[in-house]
Amino acid sequence: MVKYNLAFKLKTVEAYLAGEGGYLTIAKKYGLRSKANLEKWVKLYLKYGIKGLERKNKSKKYPVQFKLDVIEYKLRTGESFNNVALHFDIPEPSLIYSWHKVWQGKGIDGLSKPKGRPSMSKKTKKKTDKKLTKKQQLEKEIELLRAENAYLKKLRASGINIPNRLRK
Repeated sequence: MVKYNLAFKLKTVEAYLAGEGGYLTIAKKYGLRSKANLEKWVKLYLKYGIKGLERKNKSKKYPVQFKLDVIEYKLRTGESFNNVALHFDIPEPSLIYSWHKVWQGKGIDGLSKPKGRPSMSKKTKKKTDKKLTKKQQLEKEIELLRAENAYLKKLRASGINIPNRLRK
């Protein structure tokens, strides 16, 4: 992905606003890959001024309810992702598109999952069985044994070699 500096963005936006040509003409003149970047820059400049063209280094985390509100607004109004991003002050329209895609596939649960790898903290999260009664412990053990048994049956049925340690 090509990163353009503020001076370049400002020069292209000012050329468009001065009437030197349309989006496509100016994009070709300045060597942009597509006119979409120029369109986005012009909209940001018109709404926020020069601040809208500056690169933002902070990654912002959005709450699930905000994501749902944005998706609901997009569906209700039928506006483009670019216009929705401008309306909610979201720097990248592709972010809204990815939320929408996740929401369609996994629902609200997909929006609430944190991204990335879990932290490598030294604290191990062990569940203690001390709080369970004797009956609950036995039921849990039976459930685990049933699951293991079902797994071994599937291995046998598919013809996969079962290690000796699991045969017993």
